[in-house]
Amino acid sequence: MAANQGERTRRRLSTEERREQLLSVGARLFSESPYDDVWIERVAEIAGVSRGLLYHYFPNKRDFFAAVVERESERMLRMTAAVPGVPVREQLATGLGAYLEYVRAHAHGYRAFHRADATGDQAVRRVYRKALAAQERQILAALAADPEFGPSFGEHTEVRLAVRGWLAFTTAVCLEWLRDPEPSPEQVRDLCARALLGAIAS
Repeated sequence: MAANQGERTRRRLSTEERREQLLSVGARLFSESPYDDVWIERVAEIAGVSRGLLYHYFPNKRDFFAAVVERESERMLRMTAAVPGVPVREQLATGLGAYLEYVRAHAHGYRAFHRADATGDQAVRRVYRKALAAQERQILAALAADPEFGPSFGEHTEVRLAVRGWLAFTTAVCLEWLRDPEPSPEQVRDLCARALLGAIAS
């Protein structure tokens, strides 16, 4: 009976729903263990699917982990997208607030995303670095669109370095916050906001 019920559950999931389920399981496992310690068979077991079905969606573990990283990157970019016409200083707190909500709600995915650079797989590391570059471009574009800073602001090498360093700082703060959530989201938000504004101050 249980097996038949499981089969019916599998049939009810659409292709996109099944893919999302597998990526959610992967995000949890990759956040808890190093890349080399995660077995694709374990992902299939937890998801309640055959190994063959998982390989139908993702040809190998590298592609699977890269998809997990891309999924989390897209989520972060959507949640922190700039609002045209709104000053950077005004939307910084709002964007960081949304980002921290994401970090707390998707802690497994966030940890998995930032484990990517520690893997020995160059293809996975390229996906991760591409995602970080997209975040950097998004911040620089928001600064360039703000009259306070101007279009040429993000062209300065020191500004790019400051933004890149701030992303690393914010990541470290958020990962520590997930381990010890004693500071309130507002405290973490204000800390990160001050850090960015201080880093880009002329």
